[in-house]
Amino acid sequence: MLEQKTDHGKVRTSGYPAESEAEEAEALASTENAAGDGKANGSASAVAVAKPSPFDLNKFRSKRADAIANVDTLQTGLPISSMSQAKDFVRLHPDQDNYWSPELCFVMVPIKGAKRDSLHLIEEDLAMRLLPSGKIMRFRLALATKPHDVFFLCRIPTRNLDNSWNRDNIAGCEQAKTLWTQATSRGEEGIDGYFVQAARDPDAFPPPKWPEQSLNDLLDRAFAGRRIDSEDHPALLRLIGGKQSVS
Repeated sequence: MLEQKTDHGKVRTSGYPAESEAEEAEALASTENAAGDGKANGSASAVAVAKPSPFDLNKFRSKRADAIANVDTLQTGLPISSMSQAKDFVRLHPDQDNYWSPELCFVMVPIKGAKRDSLHLIEEDLAMRLLPSGKIMRFRLALATKPHDVFFLCRIPTRNLDNSWNRDNIAGCEQAKTLWTQATSRGEEGIDGYFVQAARDPDAFPPPKWPEQSLNDLLDRAFAGRRIDSEDHPALLRLIGGKQSVS
């Protein structure tokens, strides 16, 4: 029961306290709304508060792979192999002027603790003066990719082009500028050369998304620490049997 005083000082009871409280709350809300509309006494200057938009979680949904906004994915040191060593269909960059190197000079250098020798760039003058010709290799490098943007640097022969292996290799590289192409050795058939095969369907794989880095930048990263440009370079000393200084 709820007791209330009347204007005459008498006490009146009500059996519906919840209903009375609800009516009081409704009256209070009506007063506040009137104040918000500038209609209540003393509230003419009140500012209406805009109702916030409903929260939409989808606006914050992640939709993209890791990347920096408006920046091309940076390619680190790419592996180097011939088309046949890729053992898959391959595309070579169609811009031969900008993404195929000129003929370069290379040597293979034994590395302590490594199972395979390491390919190094070398200045031709140093190589000719200090190394036997049999140790010097010359070929071009081109930006290439396997299906789904698995990039690498493809070796392209530049010497002994009458050799059937080199001739087939070059034919495959030229074809790979426009078609997905695979080169497979025919040695087990007793035939010197490669079987150069285009993919049955030209659109079997998505077109390559070539990186925007220059070939110079890609080669710089690929051969970081593997560029012989002086007589005291540790890799050259290793090849000529020179004593290396221990610092």
